[in-house]
Amino acid sequence: MGLPAIAPYSWNADADLGPSRVEWTVDPARAVLLVHDMQEYFVGVFDRGDAHAQINAAIRNIAALKEAAAAAGIPVVYTAQPPNQDPAERALLTDFWGAGLIDDGRERIIGQLAPGLGDEVLTKWRYSAFAKSPLQEMLDTWGRDQLLITGVYAHIGCLTTALDAFMRDVQPFLVADALADFSLEDHEMAVRYAASRCAQVHGTSTVLAGLGSAALAGAR
Repeated sequence: MGLPAIAPYSWNADADLGPSRVEWTVDPARAVLLVHDMQEYFVGVFDRGDAHAQINAAIRNIAALKEAAAAAGIPVVYTAQPPNQDPAERALLTDFWGAGLIDDGRERIIGQLAPGLGDEVLTKWRYSAFAKSPLQEMLDTWGRDQLLITGVYAHIGCLTTALDAFMRDVQPFLVADALADFSLEDHEMAVRYAASRCAQVHGTSTVLAGLGSAALAGAR
């Protein structure tokens, strides 16, 4: 039970993910950037010794997207699971993943992606960032209906959030190279499913262009 140790892998930008069913375009006036679960607890299980490992590439790409979002006036929202969750509140998550975080410092967002002034940090209770959170109300208040999804883990919370967004008529964008997962196979499965069922899949460079940024994703 609990999280596995994750060996390094590299995302293949040329992977055959099948045809996308939509051709949505990022609109800076409609978009919100989601940095999903980039806490030390979740990131710490990756072997980060290889500079080219996908987790390191994802961190660099998320940082570039955060910078572009700030320049474009796009809201940035983080999710973070709380430590020391009451078993009744954690409920079925315990059966799959154990008791979860404790307040040992690993509940913090990693330093490279620390929230900036004005960024929102949502308490995360379930796989979807919408579950038991004010995310939908925030989108409504901001008048925004696109969600740019980055972070970990691609096939769990990131994919579930994309599905939930789709069912709320919010256009989800999975930023494929700004995600990381248990394995390349899990990562590809998440992106392939999203592209065919609920989301637009783009790479970081395409999203940056859509945000009007000249910044480039970090070289791998």
